[in-house]
Amino acid sequence: MKMIMAIIQPTKLRAVQEALYEIGVERITICDSQGYGRQRGQTSMYRGNEYRCYMLRKVVLEIAVNDDFVDKTIDTIQRTAKTGTEGNIGDGKIFLMPLEEVIQIGPEQRGRSAV
Repeated sequence: MKMIMAIIQPTKLRAVQEALYEIGVERITICDSQGYGRQRGQTSMYRGNEYRCYMLRKVVLEIAVNDDFVDKTIDTIQRTAKTGTEGNIGDGKIFLMPLEEVIQIGPEQRGRSAV
């Protein structure tokens, strides 16, 4: 089992959700977040004045998957969250972490069946 954490553009959330649902990934946690990467924020104009926004809005997806879903989940997120044909700086990142145990609270299942 693995935990996939993907940080993506908020504008790509709906497309990524639908693409994941199509491949059978139906359980997902979504969190709003702010941060910056290589672009270190963004410069914008408001009423003729330039200002710099250092913290950009992103969305974090947390998805626990069994090992047989890891590659297709990552491929789907990469393909769908990319802006433009080649992608751009600021499109996000995907982190893959081992998941030692999953315990479902309600019916008290453990392991693969709890994912």
